[in-house]
Amino acid sequence: MSREIKFKYWDEITEGDTITRVEMDVPFERVVLDAASTQDYFPGHHNPDYARHQGQKNIYLNTMAIEGFIDRVVTDWAGPHTFIRKRQMQMRASIYAGDVMSGEGRVEKRYQENDRNLLDLSVLISNQDGPCVPASLTIELPLKASVA
Repeated sequence: MSREIKFKYWDEITEGDTITRVEMDVPFERVVLDAASTQDYFPGHHNPDYARHQGQKNIYLNTMAIEGFIDRVVTDWAGPHTFIRKRQMQMRASIYAGDVMSGEGRVEKRYQENDRNLLDLSVLISNQDGPCVPASLTIELPLKASVA
């Protein structure tokens, strides 16, 4: 599966632009492998009985997997030259094995500071039941004129 690589430049973006929606299936194996690859062996990420004992409906993605997905939503939209300067998120609901996770957002602010071309973004990660993780990011992108 190949994806077209997109490059966005700071001088082509305006406040209010939308960040394209990205969806990803979250099978049981992904939840377990994400936890294992980040060495997060908390039982709620791999043991369904433990997760249910916590009041969860199934095993659930760990924080680092969700952070990675937030970053993917942004870099799929802006391109591989995106530099993420800051990311903040609030885990309000779990994303479970068997869910479909989606992320989308918008450009909140476009500005220059200390010779940097910055964008403040809002991103919302959801599953089929609704919003789960709101996030805000500050990214840096190059000027198109400086790349040509």
